[in-house]
Amino acid sequence: MNKSLKIVESWKKILYKEFEKNYMKELKEFLVNDKKNYTIYPKCNEIFSAFNQTPMDNIKIVILGQDPYHGERQANGLSFSVARGIKPPPSLVNIFKEIKDDLGITNYGKGDLTSWAKQGVLLLNSTLTVRANYAGSHQNIGWEKFIDKVISTISEEKNGIIFLLWGKSAQNKEKLIDANKHYILKSSHPSPLSAYRGFFGCKHFSKCNKILKKQGKSEIKWKL
Repeated sequence: MNKSLKIVESWKKILYKEFEKNYMKELKEFLVNDKKNYTIYPKCNEIFSAFNQTPMDNIKIVILGQDPYHGERQANGLSFSVARGIKPPPSLVNIFKEIKDDLGITNYGKGDLTSWAKQGVLLLNSTLTVRANYAGSHQNIGWEKFIDKVISTISEEKNGIIFLLWGKSAQNKEKLIDANKHYILKSSHPSPLSAYRGFFGCKHFSKCNKILKKQGKSEIKWKL
């Protein structure tokens, strides 16, 4: 477990002080012990996939999710993403529906968002692990504090990042972001319970590309 909890050097240099804090050491110990009794998702070597796929220097967009998926083989360490070959969950289906309505791009049947991450979309969950079949089971063990530090660090160190805050949980992080330096786009969550309250029709995907083009950055290819 310990050997597999790896994060790329570029992020490690930025967050090394955080990893040395007691709460992170306690979190790591919790995961080691919890793994003795439960199956933990995502796999150990994918817990920091969001960071490993999107180095700090590459970030253009941050999409904030909540927990990893807790079903078998679903979570791959990227928010809203599932492992290749796994049926997309309802929230991801709705994300693809909005992309089709916004840009005419069809991604149905796919679900691995790694290609977005490699283009500079940091797919960040507020909790990076979960017990199998127990939604929210690793909330309040330290991950939220760590992710808050990540968001505030991005806000401080970068300029012109686009933050997509979907739903109340993500929007609670808005206070960590300097709105004078960054772009903040908000809507309801893409969950079937709330997508019709503002996510559908938000056109965040085309808006992101317009902002990136204005900044002289390459646009995101949302087609998987």
